[in-house]
Amino acid sequence: MSSKPTREARAEHEANGEPLLSLENLRVSFGDTVAVSDVTFAIARGERVALVGESGSGKTVTALAILRLLRDAEVSGAIRFAGEDLMMKSEREMRGLRGADIAMIFQEPMTALNPLYTIGEQIAETIVAHDGVSADEARRRAIALIARTGIGEPEKRVTSYPHQLSGGQRQRAMIAMALACRPRLLLADEPTTALDVTIRAQIVDLLLELQIHEAERRGMAVLLITHDLNLVRRFAQRVAVMEKGVLVESGPVERIFAEPQHPYTRRLIESRPQRAVHPVLPIAPTVLDARDVSVTFRTRATGIAGWFRAGRFTAVSNASLAVRQGETLGIVGESGSGKSTLAMALLGLQRASQGAIEFQGRALASYRGRERTLLRSNMQVVFQDPFSSLSPRHTVERIVGEGLELHRPELGRAARREKVIAMLREVGIDRTALARYPHEFSGGQRQRIAIARALVLEPRLLILDEPTSALDVSIQQQVLALLTALQHKYNLGFIFISHDLAVIGAMAHRVVVMQNGAIVETGDVEKIFSTPEHSYTQRLLAASMGTGQA
Repeated sequence: MSSKPTREARAEHEANGEPLLSLENLRVSFGDTVAVSDVTFAIARGERVALVGESGSGKTVTALAILRLLRDAEVSGAIRFAGEDLMMKSEREMRGLRGADIAMIFQEPMTALNPLYTIGEQIAETIVAHDGVSADEARRRAIALIARTGIGEPEKRVTSYPHQLSGGQRQRAMIAMALACRPRLLLADEPTTALDVTIRAQIVDLLLELQIHEAERRGMAVLLITHDLNLVRRFAQRVAVMEKGVLVESGPVERIFAEPQHPYTRRLIESRPQRAVHPVLPIAPTVLDARDVSVTFRTRATGIAGWFRAGRFTAVSNASLAVRQGETLGIVGESGSGKSTLAMALLGLQRASQGAIEFQGRALASYRGRERTLLRSNMQVVFQDPFSSLSPRHTVERIVGEGLELHRPELGRAARREKVIAMLREVGIDRTALARYPHEFSGGQRQRIAIARALVLEPRLLILDEPTSALDVSIQQQVLALLTALQHKYNLGFIFISHDLAVIGAMAHRVVVMQNGAIVETGDVEKIFSTPEHSYTQRLLAASMGTGQA
């Protein structure tokens, strides 16, 4: 059967004022676990609706249920798209709808895109499958879509593979693929979560521009799935709030933000990072002092003729900074600016680095043998993703106590265990967690375990590399409050790396701004955030304000 009569019927249905999409008493369960319970809401033609809530609230499960992509779940209730009951459609009929009438932008494009095919091939495949045009016509349309989503040099990028694109470019490619067949409904699942603040603002603006354009032409609606309420405020017209699989509140964005009725909605809105730093004592000694630190890598030249000629890439250029006891130094900048590379150099873990680095008044390079081992116990790091930095084969007791076994060999097993239990208690984890494994904990709990692992050695300096970027807003607030309390209690020096300026504004005393490997501006947080001097800092803050983050 041709899709044309079906689309005409849908258009007639919408002309009668019926919603484009409606869910009635949607229930999704996986065995005995109920993921979504009695969810009911509707989306009108040309409308932008946000579905918000924390991880595990059922947002993504709801979107996948709409597309009938939940293979091992029991789904009940009604899902109607332009008057047609999707629950009654065959898999073949659903394949005709997916991509053509209902498209989805997934959260992580690197895993959603096929690494074996070029971007152009993946966009063209959708066009050929649903529109039946020739390969040449599909390629031409793919190039036009790539250009429309703001990717430079579209004729060149059409032949690029996903790994050859930046994070922002991959997300734009996903948007181009989703728009390939001019869908009536676009499901956008956390489309900006892993992006820098400036790229995030660009993607939000792009989605808004494309939706307004397509709404005028074809009435395209968007269901935005996110836990970022600032993004909701900027993008959506209506918002539906989910908690533990239940829709607890919905309404116009302005009303929900001004007068939230449900306690969970109020808690989400109030979860913005709050500044609560303790002042640094005037006599506080310097923990770390770095001067003119550079990191240069040897690279292989491109092209056959230059295959054996090595080039050089400078990741960090002449960076100087200092951290005192009890002080938090924030390092901000976009991906590729050199933040994490600088952190590894400061830890003495970057062999390609040059410059002078002193820890507690002594040159880092002078530590040898046993002293070098002791140095490691005094300089600890907490990484962005605790799930990948915690060994899945070790228990919590082994993970937190491993450093003690190496650096404090004089402690017996019972003494080590007591220190582990005490440290876990400090970060809000009960002793019953000792025999459990990382996969048994939530993201926020895993980050607390990672913090306990670092602090159990009683370090003087803690480097935090994007420690809250993967956390929900309320969990993020809890972790930030915990770090502030621990810093004050143990008089720790923090280097806090982030591209989230709201987090830096809440945590840091001073801030360093990096661009292309160089420090372009540094100073007190309040001064830098209120009166930035460098154009790049001004651009970062403008983008942050544009998405409501700072």
